[in-house]
Amino acid sequence: MTITVGTTIDAPVEDVWNAYTTPADIVQWNAASDDWHTPRASVDLRPGVTFLSRMEARDGSRGFDLGGTYTRVVPHELLEYTFGDRAARVEFMPSAGGVTVRVSFDAEAAHPVDEQRAGWQAIVNNFKRHVEARARV
Repeated sequence: MTITVGTTIDAPVEDVWNAYTTPADIVQWNAASDDWHTPRASVDLRPGVTFLSRMEARDGSRGFDLGGTYTRVVPHELLEYTFGDRAARVEFMPSAGGVTVRVSFDAEAAHPVDEQRAGWQAIVNNFKRHVEARARV
């Protein structure tokens, strides 16, 4: 099953793309709730190359690495990657109202679909807030 989440961001596509693909930005927005954070991330935007984000509870009680391999990179338009036996697609679609970012990913069996959708949507919402706050500065 594929789950899709998304948002529209009031910023130029270059800014949206850069914030999504730059480790210094990723560590600022990549969390589903305030009690989690991403202390480090690595990105190399070439197909066949891996990326990694370390996600941890702020209290240090647990954490995990979310890593994968880029399979397709079209700057300012599309990222596709695999992570484990799953795949994801991130689309960047400019429009008059900004840039719609749509993330589609294969659901996992360990957690309910609604929980996965809510978590990924929360991350996308954090991303929107991050990019729009930067655009106002």
